Amino acid sequence: GEHLAVFRTQDGQVYVVDAYCPHLGANLAAGGRVVGNCIECPFHGWQFRGEDGKCTRIPYAEKVPDFARVRTWPSCEVNGMLLVWYHCEGVGPTWAVPEQREVATKEWVFRGQTEHWVDAHIQEIPENAADTAHLAFVHGPAILGGSDLRYTRSKLWDFMKHIWKAEWQPEPEPNEHCSRLLLQHTSTVFGKHVSLMDLTVSARQVGPGLVFLLFEHAFLGRGIILQTVTPLEPLLQNVVHTIYYQKNMPAIIPKFILRAECIQFERDITIWNNKQYLPKPLLVREDSGIQKHRRWYAQFYSQKSTRLPAQKGLDW
Repeated sequence: GEHLAVFRTQDGQVYVVDAYCPHLGANLAAGGRVVGNCIECPFHGWQFRGEDGKCTRIPYAEKVPDFARVRTWPSCEVNGMLLVWYHCEGVGPTWAVPEQREVATKEWVFRGQTEHWVDAHIQEIPENAADTAHLAFVHGPAILGGSDLRYTRSKLWDFMKHIWKAEWQPEPEPNEHCSRLLLQHTSTVFGKHVSLMDLTVSARQVGPGLVFLLFEHAFLGRGIILQTVTPLEPLLQNVVHTIYYQKNMPAIIPKFILRAECIQFERDITIWNNKQYLPKPLLVREDSGIQKHRRWYAQFYSQKSTRLPAQKGLDW
């Protein structure tokens, strides 16, 4: 529900401010321009400093009032992304986003990106990590079967199976805002184990909407998929997957990994887009990870989080 203006100053620093000029409401992001370390309003030329949002110049006024400023948003540029901190009560950042060394040093290079819109509550997406039972059922059938759930279990692709071993855990202090999912992937063709498909995936969730998916393969090297979940509306999420991979590996390898991940993710989207959130789900003993995840994720809500009237038990 916020409109923002994002700009890079002439000294290379990126800033995020409210889009609308406090003077007469013009959108700084539509026709505005960068002047030194300021963004200039396209309507009357007022200039606002990115650092603190203070107005430094009004072309036709003798004096700039002290209270003339635009709201600034805490942000950081890391791992090829610009990330903005949002807190509904205005509390500043309580943790930092870790830098992935191999991405920063360009040891791993950009090899592709996918983007999806998901019609679900933001909490539904990370909850999948703790729902280990769905892995065998939804993600067990071969990726050759595609993402349409009506056909993934087709006998045509029955000769190939994905086997997942998973373990989800929240991290201890001072990283209680993080959690980890360890995944061991193996494949069978006609019931025989194919070691070439063995893959270790370590997924680290940092905060409510950022995941580091680290891939490690005995022959095909190492890389990372960065997953960002950005809420556009209460029940609409924009999910982006960006892959970085060892530059000495042919690009076809990370592109194949991203494609395979995309097919598996689209299977989940079919479920998310059509499911209902149950605040009190009917769980069996083997589902204990789901309740554990909900207790962990609850830290990202606060007293003033907007409530959704239609579905009790979820904030956004």
